[in-house]
Amino acid sequence: MRVAVIGLGNMGLPMAVNMVKAGHDVVGFDMREAPLAELAAAGGKAAETAQAAVANAEIILLMVVSGDQAEDVLLGANGIAEKLFPDAIVVAACTQGPKAAADLGRKLEARGITMLDAPVSGGVAGATAATLTVMASGPKAAFEKARPVFEAVGKNIFHLGEQPGQGSTAKMINQLLCGVHLAAAAEAMAVAERAGLALSDIHKMISQSAGNSWMWGDRGPRMMQDDPVITSAVDIFVKDMAIVIANAGSPEDLPLSHVAHARFAAASQQGHGLADDSQVIRAYRTK
Repeated sequence: MRVAVIGLGNMGLPMAVNMVKAGHDVVGFDMREAPLAELAAAGGKAAETAQAAVANAEIILLMVVSGDQAEDVLLGANGIAEKLFPDAIVVAACTQGPKAAADLGRKLEARGITMLDAPVSGGVAGATAATLTVMASGPKAAFEKARPVFEAVGKNIFHLGEQPGQGSTAKMINQLLCGVHLAAAAEAMAVAERAGLALSDIHKMISQSAGNSWMWGDRGPRMMQDDPVITSAVDIFVKDMAIVIANAGSPEDLPLSHVAHARFAAASQQGHGLADDSQVIRAYRTK
């Protein structure tokens, strides 16, 4: 299948490489030269412009930072919407609010373009290992056409409804839980730290107890490191929890989400926004 990948960042590049490995004809575009060169070295093709990347593509995967960027790529001054191959399917894989995804889907539909709202979860590790969770919504026929591409990058693939916005709602719910669980893990680790307990012992003990969570298991060890490898940044959760708050309810409806967002925002304001998201624990070390 002919696929264009717009956005070759920490997740977009390994996703594009895995599509190449699966036998797809992949053309990528990014504003930076380095990932374009890496994709070409892996057997894909590098395009000089987004418009050139999508010229003959059947599937256009947008792996950009936000819904605003996705809309600009599609409908902005140098947008690709007018350059799409007939019957091409746009896959918006970025994290955005449900309302924004639904609105973008309607704008494309008015132009005769089909969009799948299909954010992913699993981070850099999942993108590299091709084990992402895909949360797609949009016309079922389009989903089935895009399925081989999803199978090249993901292990758990879900069709969650016929309308754009439903996939982003699912991603929002996932990020709500991720953010709350991660903030709670940092809070627990900070309590242990202030009590002078051996953090490695506490981590091992909780990992075998009812208080365990995926975030505790995955991020806990990195909370014990001064400068851990970055798999997802603090600022990503500032953004994602802001999407939850903007779309899902007030502090009365979402008390845990609002508190978690405040913890990530505090860490970011302290200058740790680009640090690994496990470093939200630094927001607990100022007292």
